[in-house]
Amino acid sequence: MFDYTNQNVVVVGGTSGINLQIAVSFAGAGANVAVASRNIDKVNAAVALLNKTNPNGNHLGVSFDVRDQDALTQGFDVIAKSFGHINVLVSGAAGNFPASAAKLSNNGFKSVIDIDLLGSFQVLKQAYPLLQRPNASIIQISAPQAYIAMPLQAHVCAAKAGVDMLTRTLAIEWGLEGVRINSIVPGPIADTEGFNRLAPNDALQQKVASSVPLQRNGQKQDIANAALFLASD
Repeated sequence: MFDYTNQNVVVVGGTSGINLQIAVSFAGAGANVAVASRNIDKVNAAVALLNKTNPNGNHLGVSFDVRDQDALTQGFDVIAKSFGHINVLVSGAAGNFPASAAKLSNNGFKSVIDIDLLGSFQVLKQAYPLLQRPNASIIQISAPQAYIAMPLQAHVCAAKAGVDMLTRTLAIEWGLEGVRINSIVPGPIADTEGFNRLAPNDALQQKVASSVPLQRNGQKQDIANAALFLASD
C-alpha cells in the first residue's frame, strides 16, 4: 500500500520491540533506514535484518544514548553524511519500570524524565536541520500514561505528558515549515519489553486483553502500519 522508495527514514530506539518493527516495515516499503540505540550489538543485528528485508536499500546503524548530547550530535553527523536529508523521523526512545511514588528514588524519576522527555527533545533538535521541507514527517511513539494516570507509573506519566505537549507545540511551530509531527500512543502491545514488565505472566496479559474492545492485545505490526500511514502523502 505504501511506497517509500528513495526516502530516508530514521528510527531512534529502532533496534527492538515496536520501533524495530516500524524500521523493518519502512525498509520493506523501499525506504533507506537508519536505526539508533545504545546497544551496538542490537544496532548491528537490526541493520542485518534491514538489509535482509530490503537488499537494495541504504541502511545504517548508529549507537548513542539520547541523554548524551555529544553522542547524539556524532550519531546524526553519521546519518547526515550517509542520507543528506531525512524524510521521516520516528522518535521512540523510552524507559519504564513499575515503582510506587513513595519508594521511587530521585534518580529513578530523573532517569525516565531524561530518557523520555529530554531525550525526545534532543533527538528532535538534532534532526531538525536535516528534515526535508516541505512534507517531512515526524512520528513520536508515546504511551497512554501521557493522559491516563496509572499506579506505579508516576515517573512515566510525568515524562509522557511532557512528550505529548512537546509534540503538540512543535506541530504548531514546525507545521508552518511543512513538517508534520504526530504521536502514536500504543495500548498494550504483545511481545514487547514494556508490556512484559507491566504484565509479566500469561494470566495478567489475558486480563489486559479482556479489557480491550477487540479482546486481544495489539501487535507490533499494528503500530508499524499506523506509522507507515501517518508518514505517507
